[in-house]
Amino acid sequence: MPRSADKLRNVALVGHRGSGKTSLHEALLFQAGAVGRLGRVPQGSTASDTDPDEQSRQMSISTTLSSITWRERKINVLDTPGDPSFVADALGALRVCESAVFVVNAVLGVEVGTARLWARAAELDVARMVCVNMLDRERSDFFRTLASLKAAFGPHVVATEIPIGAEHEIRGIIDLVDMQAYETTGDGRTDTRKIPIPEELSAIAQEYRERLMDEVAEVSETLMERYLDGEEISHDEVVTALKEGTNHGDIFPVVCTVATRNLGTTRLLDAIVDDLPSPVKHGAMELPDITLVPDPDEPLFAYVFKTKADRFAGRINFFRVYQGVMTHDTQVLNTRTHIKERIGQLSQEAFGPGDIGSVGKLKDTHAGDWLAARDEPIAMPPLDLPAPVMAFAITTRTSGDEDKLFTALRRLQEEDPTIDLHRDPQTGEEIVAGLSQVHVEVVVDRLRSRFGVEVDLKPPRVPYQETIRRPATAHGRHKKQSGGRGQFGDCHIAIEPLQDGTAFEFVDAIKGGVIPGSYVPAVEKGCVEAMAHGAVAGFPVKGVRVTLHDGSYHRVDSSEMAFKTAGAQAMRQALAAADPVLLEPIMLVTLSVPDSSVGDVIGDLAARRGRPLGMEPTGHTTVVRAEVPMAELLTYAPDLRSLTGGQGDFTMEFARYEEVPPQLAQNVVLQAPAVHA
Repeated sequence: MPRSADKLRNVALVGHRGSGKTSLHEALLFQAGAVGRLGRVPQGSTASDTDPDEQSRQMSISTTLSSITWRERKINVLDTPGDPSFVADALGALRVCESAVFVVNAVLGVEVGTARLWARAAELDVARMVCVNMLDRERSDFFRTLASLKAAFGPHVVATEIPIGAEHEIRGIIDLVDMQAYETTGDGRTDTRKIPIPEELSAIAQEYRERLMDEVAEVSETLMERYLDGEEISHDEVVTALKEGTNHGDIFPVVCTVATRNLGTTRLLDAIVDDLPSPVKHGAMELPDITLVPDPDEPLFAYVFKTKADRFAGRINFFRVYQGVMTHDTQVLNTRTHIKERIGQLSQEAFGPGDIGSVGKLKDTHAGDWLAARDEPIAMPPLDLPAPVMAFAITTRTSGDEDKLFTALRRLQEEDPTIDLHRDPQTGEEIVAGLSQVHVEVVVDRLRSRFGVEVDLKPPRVPYQETIRRPATAHGRHKKQSGGRGQFGDCHIAIEPLQDGTAFEFVDAIKGGVIPGSYVPAVEKGCVEAMAHGAVAGFPVKGVRVTLHDGSYHRVDSSEMAFKTAGAQAMRQALAAADPVLLEPIMLVTLSVPDSSVGDVIGDLAARRGRPLGMEPTGHTTVVRAEVPMAELLTYAPDLRSLTGGQGDFTMEFARYEEVPPQLAQNVVLQAPAVHA
């Protein structure tokens, strides 16, 4: 039988890169008896970072799902990546969990990644607990970190524990709910014992206990009255009020850990059970077309939140059951494809409502799909994922591997929807783009290790265009006679610039039938073909109105091909005479940078010919908006990372085309033959 929904806890471990999420995940598994020893990130021996690229970089790249049992509850723990390059996995995990434990580095406090994920968790109505980790590090400070948490996330951030000792001398914690101290002497499962609250910490423990009780009392008017009257509030009442307050964001409990020493792990497991909501407590899933309740007797609805591409096993899909029961060796319906899928062997016999599991070898199911007992319209609101900004042209090292490359990239896209793959229609290059250079490097590594495809990367070409600045006229005449039927086409055109952003307009102003109507489309086609390679540097021409106003034809020798050739000749002449200029794409860039880096970033944007549009402070960061030529942004991501100590990121979108300054246009023209070779 599946675990009852009220005995489940679904918890995402989230936070900025380097806060110790993977070490904490390892400590939770070890303390709960799911693994036999405490793995270490530097040794590549943790249960979650198992891919070679994760071990070599000593960072999580994909979310790992683990299940542990603690106090008769099943806890599904999702260890998520902290690097913003892989934020899609973190957001996918937040979507299917009622709760998140935000892991914060006790030295650095609230970092930009933490703040961004906190805002997303609030949008998704996720219960949040904060774990201040790395308290044994030099310059770590629990109380300074607590102050930064309150400054960033509001007054309802409240400590439920405080540490005993500081930095390398930390030796335990004080539980403020029970006013009980715990000392840890080693990293074993039984190396923590109860001790009296140290006398020197008695006053501060009492102070923070009162702050906790102030928050707890606000959850219930009855408790508030009793608390103000000086009555004692029982342990069970405090725990119940904490869970009630935490469930929908009225209280954010803060706990202490040193994950690498297994310090505070037991109390964190207790807090997950006591303070964080079950699927039943959190409530039904309200969707536009249907409400899903955590009831095993209702029809099955399970959401696939992550797909992992494996070279040998194929797709592995991770799912969250919202209603009903998922059992192995049964058939379910994919509501997107309307095709039945057979559920093969599951990691346990059945998954009930609220539970999270994985299944392999489904035919056509991937992240974002619903598996259901019946075909019913159902859709999860789409996640607002950042757009890829770091693009490279990609080519295979081995001729004939192109199909293999695209198949592999499509599989990786199923795993990470922030990877973009497209063909540039102007340059003809195949472009792969990600959220950072590291992101794209990981894609390349996985193409090689998982799919056996070796590729090369190079910066993509800038898709320049050309236009004209003044009107011009031209005469195109194509006449060829070489025995038999000849070729004759003759046309007069006038061109002028279009100012409203229209790419091309063709006006038929022929009068008196000097060119038969059947030949006019051929002239237009010739003009369009000539615009594919402009007069400045051979780039496509946009923003031109062409008026066909005169010409002549031959009853026998004229043809569509002859008039197409004449039209192209006329267009090339007219473009050369119309003061042609080079255009470059201008991008609207939105940056999020630490307050301390704003001046450096603005100065750097100015050096890149950028025009700032405005700034907006948001907590400890500032959002900067600017317009910058694409040519200045091809290698911007690593430069921004360097300017901001790794804490800045950006998105960009196309704004418009603008004329290239003359001194820069000359360089583009000189390079153009190589571009169009």
